[in-house]
Amino acid sequence: MFIQWIFLISSVVLASSKRISERIVGGYSVPISSVPWQASIQEHGIHQCGAAIYSDQILITAAHCFPQHPYGYTVRVGSTNRNFGGQVAEIANIIVHEGHHETHNISINDIAVIKLSSRLRMDDTVRSIPLADSTPPMGSPASVSGWGRVGYNQPQSDILLETAVSISNWYSCRYSYRQIIHITKDMICASGPGRDACTFDSGGPLVSDGKLVGIVSFGRGCASPDYPGVYVNVAKYKPWILSAIQRI
Repeated sequence: MFIQWIFLISSVVLASSKRISERIVGGYSVPISSVPWQASIQEHGIHQCGAAIYSDQILITAAHCFPQHPYGYTVRVGSTNRNFGGQVAEIANIIVHEGHHETHNISINDIAVIKLSSRLRMDDTVRSIPLADSTPPMGSPASVSGWGRVGYNQPQSDILLETAVSISNWYSCRYSYRQIIHITKDMICASGPGRDACTFDSGGPLVSDGKLVGIVSFGRGCASPDYPGVYVNVAKYKPWILSAIQRI
């Protein structure tokens, strides 16, 4: 899959075969019932990206998680382990943001809506999460979860991990990335000491105050103290998300 997170050694290194990447660093294991909106996007049964459950048939993820012609993709929900358990559903359709493109190997308008071929059985382990109406202020506590790498060049976690971060100052984040990419108001940054998302966490949920505020998109390194993780700002894309749901 094409997981996005920037690992700079002397240049940007892609976390998957073609893109940048993310993972949960400095995390702790949690049961799926603690984050029941978390989903795993899988290619031929292998975890590639995270996603957030919006309803029993609609999920939200990062646009860069899908190739131009996705084949063999399914979604696993309701399981703490990425390899088995829970429910597995086929993907019926995907709408990627019309403005999605890449600049310096970083996805812009990095958001997509998924429609499943069947409805999920909602319970304590499979639950939807509401979309944020506004961008949370700097310093707001948040959490990010997934099955990504537990450190740079480290293995993926088989068990769901979560870590606590806080919303970063947008202007400071923009300054940090000034030589790499232009951080826009459509992006939200979050960080914590030694805590971050990483490779194979792309598309996963950033949650604050019980609402989906961000979608894991990219970052430089994993838990780099100088570079917060960058997420799709869900509040800014909410009109597009609701329109895509109507069209899908």
